[in-house]
Amino acid sequence: MKSLHCCLPLLFVVVFSLSWVSASANSNDYFLDCLSSYNPDESTSFSKVIYTETNSSYSAVLESSIRNPRFSTPNTPKPLVIITPSNISHVQATIHCSKKHGLQIRTRSGGHDFEGLSYVSQVPFVIIDLVHFRSIDVDVKKEEAWIQSGAITGEVYYRINERTTNLTFPGALCHTVGIGGFISGGGYGFLFRKYGLAADNVIDAQFVDANGRVLDRRLMGEDL
Repeated sequence: MKSLHCCLPLLFVVVFSLSWVSASANSNDYFLDCLSSYNPDESTSFSKVIYTETNSSYSAVLESSIRNPRFSTPNTPKPLVIITPSNISHVQATIHCSKKHGLQIRTRSGGHDFEGLSYVSQVPFVIIDLVHFRSIDVDVKKEEAWIQSGAITGEVYYRINERTTNLTFPGALCHTVGIGGFISGGGYGFLFRKYGLAADNVIDAQFVDANGRVLDRRLMGEDL
């Protein structure tokens, strides 16, 4: 059985956490105003993927992929806003407005980090939850797959097996691990000895950097 090389669009939505500690008491309102004005043509669709503490679905969205109950208590710091982007412009707007209004960004793929790093912070923060970025496009002939980082390992295995039983991907041990976080952390799994880390099998990636630019292998250069 061969290893399936993987191309990951939006693997890293933010290259590193963005931290500014000077958030004011009105940051929440200013931040929301900034999101709605960033791209007026997207304001209607954007409003459907924004959750604040006044939203009835806020708690359900926040807890949907918290794997460690230690970080699901009344005393756990909560994000001012949760964004579940459905397109790249939503991600770009969140990065822009977070920088402008002094908020840290936590990016959550599957939420499987047991330290809560993708959904907890000690400073004012927002969460980008990639739950809507989970498409998986398997090309058996090329032995490649484009996988969005919100997909979980079990979905990747399933989609590959739908197309072929002769290819696989060196994914995580647990089927609920998000692909984005798994690969950005290296990617240790059952097939490590034969095919290496999951990250070793990535041949291209598309991501939004801290300045809102959409980059990939071609734009960054072959050495990266």
